[in-house]
Formats: sequence, structure tokens, C-alpha cells
Amino acid sequence: MARTKRRSTRNATKGSPEPEPTTHGEEQPSVTPPDSQASSESHTVGQHKDRDRCPSCKEGEETTGWNETDKESWVRCDACKKWFHWRCVGEGELEVIDKWFCTPCRELDPKRVVTQKPPARKSSRKRAQRDYAGLNGGNEQDSSKWLRMMQGKPIKLDPFKRMAGSDVTVEWIDNDLSALTEPIVIETSEGLGMKMPEGFTVGDVAHSLGEETPVEVIDVSTQSNLPGWNLGKWAEYYATEPGKRDKIRNVISLEISDTPLADKVLPPRIVRDLDWVDKFWPNKRKGRGHLYPKVQLYCLMGVANAWTDWHIDFAGSSVYYHILHGSKVFYFIRPTAANLAAYERWSGSEVQSHAWLGDMCDEVFKIELHTGNTMIIPTGWIHAVYTPIDTLVFGGNFLHSYNVATQLRVREIEVATHVPKKFRFPYFIKLCWYAAEKYLRDLRAKEEFSSRVLESVEALAEFLVGEVRTMERGSESAKREAKDQVPSDCVKDAPSLARELRWRVRLTNGYASDDDSKHRRKGNVAAPSSAAHHSAVTKKRKRGEADTEVDPDGSYTPFLHFKPRSWDAMAAYPTEKDSRAVKSRRPIFEQAEWAKELLDWKDGGEDAEDAPEAAIERRRDVIVKVRRTEKGIERQRVERVLEEWSWTDDGTRHSANINLLPDSVSVKAESNGAADVVMDGNEDKTHDQ
Repeated sequence: MARTKRRSTRNATKGSPEPEPTTHGEEQPSVTPPDSQASSESHTVGQHKDRDRCPSCKEGEETTGWNETDKESWVRCDACKKWFHWRCVGEGELEVIDKWFCTPCRELDPKRVVTQKPPARKSSRKRAQRDYAGLNGGNEQDSSKWLRMMQGKPIKLDPFKRMAGSDVTVEWIDNDLSALTEPIVIETSEGLGMKMPEGFTVGDVAHSLGEETPVEVIDVSTQSNLPGWNLGKWAEYYATEPGKRDKIRNVISLEISDTPLADKVLPPRIVRDLDWVDKFWPNKRKGRGHLYPKVQLYCLMGVANAWTDWHIDFAGSSVYYHILHGSKVFYFIRPTAANLAAYERWSGSEVQSHAWLGDMCDEVFKIELHTGNTMIIPTGWIHAVYTPIDTLVFGGNFLHSYNVATQLRVREIEVATHVPKKFRFPYFIKLCWYAAEKYLRDLRAKEEFSSRVLESVEALAEFLVGEVRTMERGSESAKREAKDQVPSDCVKDAPSLARELRWRVRLTNGYASDDDSKHRRKGNVAAPSSAAHHSAVTKKRKRGEADTEVDPDGSYTPFLHFKPRSWDAMAAYPTEKDSRAVKSRRPIFEQAEWAKELLDWKDGGEDAEDAPEAAIERRRDVIVKVRRTEKGIERQRVERVLEEWSWTDDGTRHSANINLLPDSVSVKAESNGAADVVMDGNEDKTHDQ
């Protein structure tokens, strides 16, 4: 084994060394200096004069000009036990060498190879954990470090809309495809339908909630929670002049739902209209004494120079953010598929603390907010926040139905990067079940939804079908956990609900099959960023003739897993064929409208004296079906008529096709008539007999 040797220890060794121990039959390399008395009892005085030379030193070369490191770094061959200057024989770092053999020994035995030490084991000491709670509005690192890191980086001014509060409505979202795909700023709260306390201070927060109320305070320098803080102590610290604060601390996750302060804060109208918790979580299961997602009302109290590193709000939830007083500087990255992948790599690696995420993404935007400004941050946007002065903010998070696919994608990132469940969206899966149950009822009632909502509902259904598969095929612990997430008060049969929702939304979206295979699914839609910046583009797979599965009786099943009601009896009558001749003009195929004239079905055909004669070959098939119903019986008669027309002039058959097809031209016409039957979509509805 290689060993370095410092010259300062050469002459300190006196006397004979003890025999070198062996382990597992392998001789341990000596740590004895090459010039000590123990290295060889046959050393002579002349040899000591050459103690600074090794067997590989060049003849006549002096070591007096070497630096101290080269003079003192030696390595011993594990075969012949001779010592060499590492400068003379080595390559690379001596510290990483495990077994080393000199060149003559390697030539004698090719099995002797130089090996390196295995990588050092990581310390078992407990490492500081990333402060996920701080990602919702506080300070995670010493801000000066990040400000220095940003210097010279390409940062663009924001292109985001400034809107009037009265224009931020559900109608705006439904009518504008770019709505809620990028942040918007409302400079005044007029028209937002929002209520905020006026002239409120951090001291007022403490007084309203109680000065003895415990509060989580973060020490920015260590990113650890400080015990023993309450709102009274925090208000006193906040009131201290910035230059006299011993450390930068932050309160970052003070949720105020079901408190007296909550009565003074009302989120914007658009948030209340979209929020899944408001829309789908049962009212009887909200409020004091109930467990539900309390994420809509946060009080954020940031001090000067606070910094929040790059993050996405939990579960990709959207955010409303109102500056009561102070200022904030936001840095944004679009949630494209590539940027989200870069964020996942960055947030799950050790470079997170010293790498600028913007270097891994396409572009970074900067926007400044001031007192009275409100901002809506849509699903999935990656952002970092700097606080230039002491600032008091009220805000909150909400899930909605206009980009569920990206919300689920962010949740996947949280799982992949091992974000603790404590810092994820509370009761997320249970909320998804509540939303699915409501959408299923609406789809059964033929409610209409925009294409964006239908795409989101489909993504929701796919996610819940995945949960169902876990219940059916997962491990026992996974099954138990998945079942515990189902709200038993409204979801009685989770597998049926998830699969029926998926079937109905696909039917509404125009799919031709409910096949589970990936090649028949739409791809996940990553967050659409704007009309010009869509993170992913997908198309629906529309129903076509090739997608229809025809049964032997002539009926068809529009969906692979959908089985229509069977018939009790069915009769197919023999095919009837006949031929006849009529006077009818040939279609003029050069005209674009030639086919429309033939859509008006006439059993007798067209009769014109000056028209050429057309020969009609006619085929007629009839099927009758009968089944029992609750009211009586249902009978269906399906008639299919196929005609083939051919024209002749003066007894000679001619082609009317401009492509000069040989000798004849044929036009096929087909009718589907029905007695006692009304065809509606994919279902056959008949009158009771």
C-alpha cells in the first residue's frame, strides 16, 4: 500500500521496528521511512549520504531544487519493498493509490496492477435538511450569496399582463386560451372581489392571533427552526431596525384559517371560483374541528434581504400574492417539459446550494411587486423570491381544473425528489377523489365543459385509475395507504368511479377506444405557458371507421371496454337483390358539388327524357332484434340498402371519370333505414311495443 512520508519524521525513528502485522493473508505495506534503521539493518554510512535518492532518480540529478512536497512524498512497492519518490514514478494523486508496484515488479508478474482506494464513505452524521416549508414565502439562504450568483446572468424583464381586477374572471379563462398560463399582475385590488386588512402591521398580527401563539421561526444562516418563539417575541424582533438585528430570521408558513385574523382576509373572487377546496370539499367537513386542506390563507412576514431559492409551490398549486406593504422581487422560469426536467435534476442533487438554476433552463424573467400589488402565479411556474425591504404579505394556494396534468407532474417531482409529506399539499389525493366524484355526476347530467377542463378531467381520471391499480395490485402497505385516501362519505366504489369517469370524459373528448395501452392515450400535457410557449402539444385521437369494432350481428362497440345490453332474439332476413334501369344524368365529377346531389335518397331514381340510361344493381339486408325491458319489450328493425349505378350511352358503356378508368363508372349509394328506431350517437333507441 502506498504511503506518503514527511521528511520531518525521517530521523525521529530509532531502533528496530516491531514485525509488521498481516491481515487475511495479505502483507500490510510498511509505513516505516525508507531511510530509517528499521528499513534495512545493512544500511551503510555511504547509503545514508544518498538518502535523498531513489532507484528511479536520474543519474546526476540533484533533489536540492525540488519543492518540499516532492522531497517528502514517497511510495513503496508492495512486491520488492523498495521506496521511490512519487515524483519519479507516479502519476496522479498519491493519496488515492491503494496498491502500487514498481515497473520491474509489474514486468515480472503481469497480475500485479496498481489499484486505487475505494471512494470515501459518506459521513453518517446527520445533514441539515432542506427547508421545504420556507419555499412558500420566506428566506432559505443568505441572500448575499444568491445576489452574487445572479451577477452577470441573463435575466429578462417580464412580458406578463397587467390586468384590471374586474377582468380577472372565469369567463376570461374560458374565452382566452392563454389565460392562467403565465403570471398576471393586478396593480390595485379594485374589482378583484378581495378583502385585506388596512394599515395592518406585524404587531397587529400578533395582537389578533395572541402574542403567546407559538410560531415557527427560521434562522436563515442555518436553515433550522428556532424553538421557543411566539408571535410577541417575533413582533419585537421584526420591529428592530434592520442594521441592529443579530441575524436574519423569517416567519414563512403562518396559516391563519379558522382564526380571528381569517375574518379580515378574503381571497380574490377568481380564487374562490376556481379553488377545488371551495368547490369540491364538503362544507360539512370544513371549519374548526375538521381536517381539510388549509392552504388558502397565509401570512408571510419577510425581513430585508430574505431570499427564497427556486421552487414550485406544492402539488403545482397556483398562488395569489398580495403585498400589504413592502416589496418583493420575483424571478420566474416557464414550466416547459425541459425546464421541469432540469428543475427535477437540480432539486434532487447536491449542486442545489451552489448552482444557479437559470443556467440549466431557457430563460429567466424578473418582476417587481410593490405595496398594493396582487399577482396570480399559475400552475407549475418555477420561481425564486428576494425581499429588499421588510414586507408583510397575505396569500394562499389553490388547485383548479385548467391544468391538472401539470399539477400531477409537479407531484411526481416531489415524490422523485423525496420531499417529506409534511411539506406537500395536504390531503391531495382525497381532494382529487372529491373532484372526480363531482365531475362524474356532471358528465352523467350532460353538463358542458371547455376543452381545457375536459383535458384536465381526463388527466385526473388517469391518475385515479393509477390509484385504483395500486389498491388492486400493490403491496399490502400500498393498498392500505391508497384506500385510506378515498373519502368514504361520497365515494362508495372507487374503482368503478375512476374507470367510469375516464370512459365518460374520453367519450366526450371524441376518443374511439378506452384501451389502457399507452399508444392509445394522449400524452401528459405539461404546463401551457402561453399561446407562443406551449410546453407540449398533443392531439385528440378522434373516432374513425378503423376504430369501430363490428360484432357478428352487424352492431358495433364504440369502446373496447364498453359492453352494450344484449338482445334476447335476433333475426337476419335473406338478402334481396334486384336490378332496374332508369334515366338519370351522370355526375359531373369535375364539379366540387357533384356528391351532394346524390345525398337525397330517392328509391325511384331521377327520371329525365334526355338523360342517359343508368343500370342500378340493388341489394337489401334487414335485421330485426328484440329484447325485454322494464316497461315491456323493445324491438329494433335495421334495414341496409346498397346500390351500384352504371351509365351507358347508345347501348355502349362509357366512363365518366376524368381519370380515364376503363369502360365504366360506378357510384355506390348506401342507406340505413329503420322502423321503430331512432339513432342517437352510439346508442340505438327504439319505441316500446
